[in-house]
Amino acid sequence: MRNPFVLAALASVLLGGTALAEPMFNRVATFSVPLNLPADRDASKKTVSEIIAANEAGTVLAYTDAEQQAIGLIDITTANAPKPFGFIPVGGEPTSVAILGESVFAVVVTSGSNFKEPAGYLATIDLKTKQITAKCDLGGQPDSITLTKDKGKLAIVMENERDEKFNKGDLPQLPAGNLTLVSIKDGAADCASRQVVDLTGITAVEPTDPEPEFVDVNQDGLAVVTLQENNHIAIVDTKSGKLVANFPAGAVDLKGIDKTRDGQIKPTEELKNVAREPDAVRWLDNDRFVTANEGDWKGGSRGFTIFRKDGTVEFDSGNMVDSIAMRLGHYPERRSAAKGSEPEGIEAGTYGTERLFFVGLERASLVLVFKDEGAGRAPRFLQALPSGIAPEGLLAIPQRNLFVSAAEADVGDKGGARAAVMIYERSEAPAAYPSIASVEVDGAPLGWGALSGLAAHATTAGRLHAVTDSAYSPTRILDIDASQKPAKIVSALTLTKDGKPVGYDAEAIATRPAGGFWLASEGAPEAKEKPTQNLLLRVSAKGEVEEEIALPEDFAKQAINQGYEGVTVTGTGADETVWIAVQREWKDDPKGKVKILSYKPSTKSWGILYYPLTAPAAGAWMGLSELTYLGNDSFAVIERDNLFGTKAVKTLATFSVKGLVPAPFGSSTIPTVEKKLLRDLTPDLMKLGGYGLDKVEGMTVDSAGNLFVVTDNDGVDDSSGETAFFALGKLAH
Repeated sequence: MRNPFVLAALASVLLGGTALAEPMFNRVATFSVPLNLPADRDASKKTVSEIIAANEAGTVLAYTDAEQQAIGLIDITTANAPKPFGFIPVGGEPTSVAILGESVFAVVVTSGSNFKEPAGYLATIDLKTKQITAKCDLGGQPDSITLTKDKGKLAIVMENERDEKFNKGDLPQLPAGNLTLVSIKDGAADCASRQVVDLTGITAVEPTDPEPEFVDVNQDGLAVVTLQENNHIAIVDTKSGKLVANFPAGAVDLKGIDKTRDGQIKPTEELKNVAREPDAVRWLDNDRFVTANEGDWKGGSRGFTIFRKDGTVEFDSGNMVDSIAMRLGHYPERRSAAKGSEPEGIEAGTYGTERLFFVGLERASLVLVFKDEGAGRAPRFLQALPSGIAPEGLLAIPQRNLFVSAAEADVGDKGGARAAVMIYERSEAPAAYPSIASVEVDGAPLGWGALSGLAAHATTAGRLHAVTDSAYSPTRILDIDASQKPAKIVSALTLTKDGKPVGYDAEAIATRPAGGFWLASEGAPEAKEKPTQNLLLRVSAKGEVEEEIALPEDFAKQAINQGYEGVTVTGTGADETVWIAVQREWKDDPKGKVKILSYKPSTKSWGILYYPLTAPAAGAWMGLSELTYLGNDSFAVIERDNLFGTKAVKTLATFSVKGLVPAPFGSSTIPTVEKKLLRDLTPDLMKLGGYGLDKVEGMTVDSAGNLFVVTDNDGVDDSSGETAFFALGKLAH
């Protein structure tokens, strides 16, 4: 079920803000979860933030950290300056958390990987002493917990989850899960009141093994429970403990999606009869609730659905979720054959008079914000929020006009970002994200990501070209209209060779004075499988690869995997010279110096200059990521390290080659350019409220002298997918 008004609002938001002037959320802070670890814990070890809750005042957050087997606390009294507030080991894997007064209620799995004998308990933690004060044995493996609206009971999903490695994850795998109710007496859990609500015998998929996943309770005391693998929903009266309704979650036909993992974002495919298999669920009012249809076994419809409590489907998002992710550069192409963006989290909150709900996309690392327009009407898409990697816990704090996302992925061991809790504030300020988005082409979103290089159109101010790297194949040149806000990707040109689409690890692009482009493809000569060379590509205006230019063989042997990263061009005709920035020191380079190569097509001659790198911090590396000609023998480069945050080095520098002659290959004396700082980009990155993106890889100056910079999101691979596009105004150098 689609609604034209929703789609029109979607286009309005992505391409220039909402059509209606109304408050928007903007990220104001990011809390890196490792900051909460005590001194006796190794901060390099993996840590996560999954489900998150707040106290009534909205000043303290509690999140589950299954990796560290603890509950973490964050002080957000000052929303834009969160502080570590506590770390409480719980002797097992916490899966969910709720707060009432000065008590934190956490459900903890103690059975580990023993699926046949699941075990767990309900912990009561005192917020003042930060100690566990009571435990209730739950007789199985808990997953989700929530408070009834009257604060009289805790509703706990006992999943007793299946072992996905046993019998190919097939059901049934007993013991069966259930919904457990525990009364609260004098602010504490009354263990003796534990009531088990049987959920077996109601599903068509496997009635003996309900596999409950998530629970939420409305003002009437009705609990809605998702039975994910069974593609079923149950309604339980928490006052009596009786099952009052149940119904299948149903299936959908999807059109305009990408279902094939092939390195291309092609929203031209379809799937039939896909089971929704909902995960998280939230009531919108006493009669309607919304589900995130993640899927976990055989389904996953890549969207969300609004149900009435009698099982009637009021709205289904169809392909909307994936379409938004594609246009924002967040679509996880490598998950195309699975469940796409994979909506997992749902949250709802009333801000003023507006009922909003939030959809967390686990694989796209986005949170989508919708306004509930009421019964019988389609919701309205408001905005998309960038999050940490794999947001799972979503939390509305309307009493403070705040929203919080908790991201469970920690890829620090791969050199990526750590798990993070991000805080957003609602205000009259316009939405800052996205800073770049694509348009629809022939009725489908133009998918993109991994913008690894920028170049300006030769004569048209505000028109730019970007190139995609090896995250996608074939390689494409994207046309950007940077005169709008957000900047718009308006078209894509596919590279071809001998008439067939071709893929490179294109890291840089430059426009040729005579028409067409120069592209620099980074090689991986040290790769164990399918090593590649660094290549300079001469490309026609139609995207045809006219020439592949390799380094001389003896010289190419000095290369390492981090090679070509920037390209620019000077001169015309016989004087045309291509300049290439190499990212890091090669085998024959002195420490702290990287090559700036020159190549003259008319004579096929090469030359070398050295660029002096800033010394990196301990354990980090420093390199170049872009090269742009400014005129008058002057160039600009991006110099960056591989770190995140305020201490990272992300700079623009300039240098002149006036009076310098690039040395021929094999020369013992190579001139070194003298660099001058142009702009420190780290403050620009930190103003975005995130963890400080690391891959600042694209930079150019248009024909009017305006400076543009863009980050590379790695094609949403071990990345949040966030892209920052900066229009920095007139270049002063």
